[in-house]
Amino acid sequence: MKALIKKRILGLLILACAAVVAGLASYSVLHPGRGPISSGAALIGGPFELTAHSGKRVSDKDFRGKYMLISFGYTYCPDVCPTELQVISAALDQMGDKAKDIQPLFVSIDPERDSAEALSYYMKNFHPSYLGLTGSEEEIRRVAKAYRVYYAKANSSGANDYLMDHTSIIYLMDKQGTFLKHFSYGTDAKALARDIEAAIGN
Repeated sequence: MKALIKKRILGLLILACAAVVAGLASYSVLHPGRGPISSGAALIGGPFELTAHSGKRVSDKDFRGKYMLISFGYTYCPDVCPTELQVISAALDQMGDKAKDIQPLFVSIDPERDSAEALSYYMKNFHPSYLGLTGSEEEIRRVAKAYRVYYAKANSSGANDYLMDHTSIIYLMDKQGTFLKHFSYGTDAKALARDIEAAIGN
């Protein structure tokens, strides 16, 4: 009987530790670094300069006056990325004229394969206001670091045949480029449209 009780207590302790670790992992994405954050704001976002799928060089300053809706992924992604972009596109459609204040951006974390030309074909499948962004390896590293996005090559069966592991979070930035809110993968279009409208006050 004592052995059974000890096993149950050990099991509860393991579950409690797992919950704490999960909570800390989630917190670290939105509140990285050590020490208290006096403003209470997540340290997400920052300046960037990348190449749009049109071939034009753009920076974060080009989108001042609009809310940026930013996600990260790659064109070879088999399911998560296209699903997420379709959901975002549907949410923007549901918002109607209110979506004119939103600039959706898709940042490639696979610049090795995602040229501006490759992105131009890919982005035709989604909302017409969408911009696909790519750049050099260093430029992508910088913007991914600024947005606390993890990415890495996964399994590979050839030089050009590989998958990418990456963070699947949608970031909403205000008209000055400051973080407002994030949305997790799996949020449906109706909920996403509603929550975006609530965040921007429309």
